[in-house]
Amino acid sequence: MVAVLSYPLMITGILLLGFVFRAQLLDIFSTPEQLKVWIRDCGIVAPLAFLAAQAFQVIVFFIPGEVPQIAGGYLFGVWLGSLLSTLGILLGSTVSFLLSRVLGVPFVYALFPPGQVNRARHVSGSPRAKVTFFLFFLIPGIPKDILCYVAGLTPIRLPLFLLISTLGRLPGILGSALMGHAAADKRWLLAGLLFVASALLFLLGFLFRSRVQTLLERISGRRP
Repeated sequence: MVAVLSYPLMITGILLLGFVFRAQLLDIFSTPEQLKVWIRDCGIVAPLAFLAAQAFQVIVFFIPGEVPQIAGGYLFGVWLGSLLSTLGILLGSTVSFLLSRVLGVPFVYALFPPGQVNRARHVSGSPRAKVTFFLFFLIPGIPKDILCYVAGLTPIRLPLFLLISTLGRLPGILGSALMGHAAADKRWLLAGLLFVASALLFLLGFLFRSRVQTLLERISGRRP
């Protein structure tokens, strides 16, 4: 009975959070510059505020994830920025995973289109699900937040999922932090080249995401 009542309460809470604070959230996360100003205003707790912001953008899935990663490199350098981004993403991914594992399929259906959820669950049930999950997180342009929620609906264990997803995200995290750090040092050529490369990879991944997803389904040994 408690679990049944938890579905609408949790769903309503997340939707209300996004609706009530949508303008502020989108403003803060709109550009690395905006997020940088907000983090700096936090003073001595700026690293913790940044870590919380990274976790929040994973849980509230409509917030762009690349913006905090670039801001982290700008504010804290490549290595500390990457570390804080990774820890924040790990925290957010853990919350998303556990929410879906506790609240189940109806909760995830309320957040994402059922067709997308079913397709992801189908692939995750394959013998090569671990490899497929890694590739999904590695390839730019493919929505990753849904995977954190869908993973909670599968038999995969949380530590293994966090390891796979983190390894897949690391190249993007490091690249974004390097871009932010280059901008902070006014190395505009390097920052520009990294931006163009990441934008191109993201665009290609986004434009060909259906083909990529179909290819990954073949690799997993499962087709819808």
